[in-house]
Amino acid sequence: MQRSQFAAAVIVLAVVAGLLAGRFLSDSPDERAVAAADPVDEVDAAAEQEPNVISGGEQAAVGTATVPPTSAEVGEAPPLLGEKPELVDLDGWLQTDATGLASFDGQVRIVQFWTFGCRNCKATLPNLQQIYADWHDRGLEIIGVHAPEFSHEADIDNIVGAAADLGVTWPIALDTEKTNFRAWQENRRFWPRTYVLDQNGQVRFDHIGEGKYDELAETVAHLIENGA
Repeated sequence: MQRSQFAAAVIVLAVVAGLLAGRFLSDSPDERAVAAADPVDEVDAAAEQEPNVISGGEQAAVGTATVPPTSAEVGEAPPLLGEKPELVDLDGWLQTDATGLASFDGQVRIVQFWTFGCRNCKATLPNLQQIYADWHDRGLEIIGVHAPEFSHEADIDNIVGAAADLGVTWPIALDTEKTNFRAWQENRRFWPRTYVLDQNGQVRFDHIGEGKYDELAETVAHLIENGA
């Protein structure tokens, strides 16, 4: 009797050990690495934190840091944040006959620095598409300043294909050498960075990364409905 009980106990322990071993082995090193990396992609978790700045360098912005803060009150005039220079030394334009930022003088302009391979840039596009549909016929233009991070993002055919795939239908300025990317952002350089310029060329909204979509829409609406 004791022998049979001992044998049964051994069998039970072996089964349990086998199950545990199988669970561990099914979690391959690659799968564990992906699981460990997941928090990096949780943009909402970093929403209240300003992205790290690499001194003298560039990075994709994760989160919703805004520099400087913009007005959040509906109906309040968006703040005056100064002027930005003309777009210079471009390698051309796509989807427009424009020759420079001045070609859009008198319009409200969203100017976004982006690159088609940037995950955070792509996340902003549905909102920009909605704003464009709502306000383009009433005086809004969007200028996507494409500043590539990697060499394949500098290829015009790749940009054209990506714009079609992503539904980017507004003018694209080709800032291949990132001349304007650096001039506009000076010591703080991120993909994406979104500005709103009023009809007089004054900056009225300045945001790094994803988010602040309601504020962006409110800024555009206020400027179009009330003027600069």
